Amino acid sequence: MSESTASPAPNNIEITEVEWWEIEPSHENDKIYGPVDPKDPSIIALAQSIRDRGLRDPIVLTLDYYILSGHRRFAASRLAGLKVVRVRFDPIRRSDDIDAFVVLLREYNRQRIKSIDVLLHEAVIDANPAESRAELISYRQEKSEPGHGGVCLSDETKRCEISEAKHAMRDAIIEVVNGLEDFWPVSDRLIHYNLLNSPPLKHSSKPGSRYRNDLARYKDLTDMLLRMRLDGTIPFHAIGDESRLSTTWQVYASPAEFITKEIDGFLKGYYRNLQKSQPSHIEVLGEKNTVFNILSDVCMEFTIPLTSGKGYCSLPPRHAMAQRFKKSGKDRLVLLMATDFDGDGESIAESFARSMRDDFGIKNITAIKFALNAAQVKSRKLPPVMTAKTSSKQTAKFVAKFGEHVWELEALKPTDLQDLLRKAIVRVLDMERFEAEQRAEEHDAAGLKAIRVVVQDLLKTVDLTKFTEGGAE
Repeated sequence: MSESTASPAPNNIEITEVEWWEIEPSHENDKIYGPVDPKDPSIIALAQSIRDRGLRDPIVLTLDYYILSGHRRFAASRLAGLKVVRVRFDPIRRSDDIDAFVVLLREYNRQRIKSIDVLLHEAVIDANPAESRAELISYRQEKSEPGHGGVCLSDETKRCEISEAKHAMRDAIIEVVNGLEDFWPVSDRLIHYNLLNSPPLKHSSKPGSRYRNDLARYKDLTDMLLRMRLDGTIPFHAIGDESRLSTTWQVYASPAEFITKEIDGFLKGYYRNLQKSQPSHIEVLGEKNTVFNILSDVCMEFTIPLTSGKGYCSLPPRHAMAQRFKKSGKDRLVLLMATDFDGDGESIAESFARSMRDDFGIKNITAIKFALNAAQVKSRKLPPVMTAKTSSKQTAKFVAKFGEHVWELEALKPTDLQDLLRKAIVRVLDMERFEAEQRAEEHDAAGLKAIRVVVQDLLKTVDLTKFTEGGAE
């Protein structure tokens, strides 16, 4: 704009008012940060705030009236219908030194929430070309030197596609995996046992290749599951591997995203202790991680703690269980256990309960193995494990009592295992007290919802961008 038409500029400390038409948005700001959209909901909300409370933060201008900071506030002020706008001046003219102007524009907007494209534009301004090239050359030299311990990849290979002869097997796997969707992620072992309910042909032209309970067929299954996940036939997340742990963190692009998520979930994480009025403290123990998700759904219904032992349970989980019992203030511990029906499974159930008594001094303990036992195996005609653990010290004792076959928990249908646990819990609960706690939780939930609605309605009136990384700029 022409300097002759502008109002005289005060110094850079004073806040004054100028007419809106005197202010010139910076074209460089549009290139770096993108043009301000007056239809953006955040601009509309900011305009309403300016109508209600006025423009709280002045717009920063150069001496020749170009905006250094406040393009969003300026757009919102125009939308709000302001004729004059509060401003202050920085002692620089865009027309004198455009490069210095762009650097200062960058500094005023340094704390804004930015897209990748914007960050790239800013990085170009910040980067020193000579230093950047020197770093690039240094990195090239470093990478060209031997001794980095890199892994040399061999020639590219592709896994064989599933042949047409194996499509019956593939389709049977898909049917089983989809049928177990409520329990995802599931184990290869669980899929194996479910395939035995209606065994498909491994190879359509070989009548003798019917799927059966042996190690060779199981290896064929795991190979097909791998290929079916890689080619997208079944989702990766449908199958889990509890023995390989990884950790991720809940992170956010900005405080505004975090605040929105927290508001949406405000007061929704409440669990009433439905066991509070029970005379006994109840705990559930599962021998292996592969059934943890199955058992956890039932334990959640009753707010009963669940521990996965992964075989013979280590000391820390046992100590944690003992601490929960002592904290409950109750006189009796009821321990409901699910283990394989084999020598180790029988021993685990007995040794865990004995440890709680002898190592942690819990004298009044009732231990119940609700799965898996001989009667359940017989009534459900469950397939045995492919091979028994001959290395186990407990095998000989088990074989002498029950015979040479052993059975895994995964041989049970997930719904059957859940049903066995639910019945075991109900048998040891005072159901009258439990139902009273459920009714109390309904009243708790209603009260929390009322508070949540009031708080969420209140927060809707707040311009959250004012509290998050300069978002109102």
